[in-house]
Amino acid sequence: MGRVRLEAITWERLGDLLAERLLDLKPADGSPWPRVAFDGAPAARPGDLAHRLSEALRIRGRSALVVATEGFLRPASVRLEYGHQDAEAYYSGWYDTGALWREVFGPLDADGSGRVLPDLWDPAADRATRSPYVELPPGGVLLLHGPFLLRHWFPFDLSVHVLLSQGALRRRTPEAEQWTLPAFERYEHETDPVNTADVLVRADDPRHPAWGG
Repeated sequence: MGRVRLEAITWERLGDLLAERLLDLKPADGSPWPRVAFDGAPAARPGDLAHRLSEALRIRGRSALVVATEGFLRPASVRLEYGHQDAEAYYSGWYDTGALWREVFGPLDADGSGRVLPDLWDPAADRATRSPYVELPPGGVLLLHGPFLLRHWFPFDLSVHVLLSQGALRRRTPEAEQWTLPAFERYEHETDPVNTADVLVRADDPRHPAWGG
């Protein structure tokens, strides 16, 4: 793992440090809305950190919107075309990246409206959520969490990768989802999120994270 040394930290302290970092973050493209990735396998629970940061920002007077890529899954007829346990389809075809560009990132361009759709598709009911748009005020922060985020060229201003070792990932992934593991091996090989992300959080022991960045 060729990057900075990781240091032990608490989740609360990590949320505070990231919030302080975001207070001074100015998007390079002139957008008034910083966009942050929380990248990681479901077993790494990157959404927990996104929600923790949202609360830390709220305390500091900054608006934030947490969006999960799970709300932008493609319909089951497309997602499961090659079966319920196809790792290649999971890696390349489960998430509607076009909708994320259109409904989440487009509105947060420098000349965007700030009106973001927080989710599009309910995978359990396999139908559109029909959620209302959320208007993120200037200075508000997008906190997007989910797997494989760093392979799509999304315009993130800060990226956080929540890392699990292969052993921890296998242990913490439910048996019914073990078939997804080859997709994460491929992601590590092709994208190298450990060295691509701005901030790395190691969460093998969920009680004792470590970070660097």
